[in-house]
Amino acid sequence: MPNTLAPFGFRPVGNLDGFAPTYGHTRKLVSPSDTTPIYTGDPVTQLTTGYVTLSTAGSNQIHGIFVGCEYLSTSMQRKVWKAYWPGSDATGDVLAQVISDPKVLFRVQANGSTPIGLADIGTNANFAVGTPAQGNTASGISYATLNQGSLSTNATLQFRIVALVQDPPGDNGTDITAANNHVLVKLNNSDFNVAAGI
Repeated sequence: MPNTLAPFGFRPVGNLDGFAPTYGHTRKLVSPSDTTPIYTGDPVTQLTTGYVTLSTAGSNQIHGIFVGCEYLSTSMQRKVWKAYWPGSDATGDVLAQVISDPKVLFRVQANGSTPIGLADIGTNANFAVGTPAQGNTASGISYATLNQGSLSTNATLQFRIVALVQDPPGDNGTDITAANNHVLVKLNNSDFNVAAGI
């Protein structure tokens, strides 16, 4: 059954050790003047200022995966928690939750015209920001995908493919013979890990 492109960003599902995941959340800051939205499941990069911002695809090192934030809302005059940073409405710094543990595994949907296959396990790839929308403003979920066209052994690519998702059979993304299949990845070119692909 063909897979439908319905991205959800990078979703934590476990870790390499096989134990119940704690996901290694760290608290980072987003500048209140950063007008770029960041959705749950988006990769973020740490800037020289100490703040984090939405990553760009390429050889850009990733700090981790954004999973929500809290800030003092200028319009509501109270602290709010949101699944995404809308790019405005904060008085003072935005406190973001980021998964930066390099052992955490993330489920993500691949984009492109061909599937990611068994032979691609162990290779590296970049991500792609969601298009035409970066994410869902109602749910706060990212539309980021894994860029199938960027597969390579290059150590500067941002994610390492660990496994293909095949369960439960018949679910969207589990057909490994069709494009837009789901895969498990870990951070590769990150602040805590850089490795060449197999």
